[in-house]
Amino acid sequence: MSTIQAAADDAHQLGKSLRPRHVTMITIGGIIGAGLFVGSSASISTTGPAIVVSYGLAGLMILVVMRMLSEMAVAHPHIGAFTEFAREGLGNWAGFTSGWLYWFNWAVIAAIEALAGARIIHDWLPGFPVWVIGWALLASLTAVNLLSTRSYGEFEFWFASIKVAAIVAFIVVGLSFVLGHDPTSKVANLTSHGGFSPFGPAAMFSGVVSVILALCGAEIATIAAAESPDGDKAVARMTGSVILRIMLFYIGSISLIVMIVPWNQIHSGDSPFTVALEAMKIPAAAFGMKLIVLTAVLSCLNSAIYVTSRVLFTLAARGDAPKALVRLNIRRVPVRAILFSSLVGYVGIYASVLSPERVFAFLVNATGSVMLVIYLITALAHIRLRHKLEKTAPERLKLRIWLFPYLSYATVAAMVGVMIAMLLIPERRPEILSGLFSLAGAIALYAAFRFGRDRATTT
Repeated sequence: MSTIQAAADDAHQLGKSLRPRHVTMITIGGIIGAGLFVGSSASISTTGPAIVVSYGLAGLMILVVMRMLSEMAVAHPHIGAFTEFAREGLGNWAGFTSGWLYWFNWAVIAAIEALAGARIIHDWLPGFPVWVIGWALLASLTAVNLLSTRSYGEFEFWFASIKVAAIVAFIVVGLSFVLGHDPTSKVANLTSHGGFSPFGPAAMFSGVVSVILALCGAEIATIAAAESPDGDKAVARMTGSVILRIMLFYIGSISLIVMIVPWNQIHSGDSPFTVALEAMKIPAAAFGMKLIVLTAVLSCLNSAIYVTSRVLFTLAARGDAPKALVRLNIRRVPVRAILFSSLVGYVGIYASVLSPERVFAFLVNATGSVMLVIYLITALAHIRLRHKLEKTAPERLKLRIWLFPYLSYATVAAMVGVMIAMLLIPERRPEILSGLFSLAGAIALYAAFRFGRDRATTT
């Protein structure tokens, strides 16, 4: 299978300007967003302290998927975007479907994150409409991506560094508070308000549904690694960093929050970090957390623009999108792919004004479940590729997933189980239905695209 670079000509090769530190921080930053700083409040309020177990179970699932990606990336270093593993393992239909779904997912996320940042800034600049601020943020980070891949990497490095520093500082301050203020009473918060799992074991497992969507994003590293001189090594190191990230950033911080503040005092929509900081009497906690959330949002927006452009570039190089999108500028940046992808972001922001209850609600609902579909396709492709390599080229399996094939099949079953659970949970049902509708749309688009291409070939 040829690479993205080989699929285009020599003038259409992406650069190799991202350094290991960029890829490392892109990996870490990809999973730390507003879903942790704000969205976790909804999970805590509906699950209680047992949400820590939910994060652990969801994190384990994501960890296995990342290990699958690492194995495939090392065994197939010629493949750039991770969505192409689906093509390698399951055929062109899977590569087309995964690529366009992933592009769609992050194009919508760009609009969502731009609006989230705009709402924060609107509190400070109420004279400007939210959608205008959102367009300005999207335009600013589009300009950053147009400059060079290195500029994206530098911005993301510092954005991610701020997020990591904020979480580490919170953990240090929170742990000092717990240990210095009668640790027994703080630990008692885990069980003294209805028990560790006040809504029962079922809620703990259904909590996996709500938190797994917040844990998506680490796969961005496989796309960024394609523009790094040591991409395969960076991806191979990714799995270990995922373990640390899940344990430290999510489970560590959430565990401290539910010890510092009784879980029933955290309400959906609030930042649980702000609630905990105010409980510890940290001055200007709300303002400081707003700045951190804004940084997290801008980081995600920056990555969304980068990811959509590279996936679109990949699709164009494979013949699954207009060839004009393969063209690069003198700095080897896919300008047309960036501009086209950001255009969808502008449309998404405008949809939030014109049709917030229908069009924009559908877009928001589709994002998380689309990632589950993509992960499921990727896992199935991995299983097939692994069986093929074991028969034809076992020496290429330098990095292996654990307990194959049992753990791989268990992960596929777990993802299907999450989707079924989303269908059974009324408040989650619109999300999975939107995602399945998007999948059907992508498959229909592939059928139409293939029919048109085959017809053009025969005439």
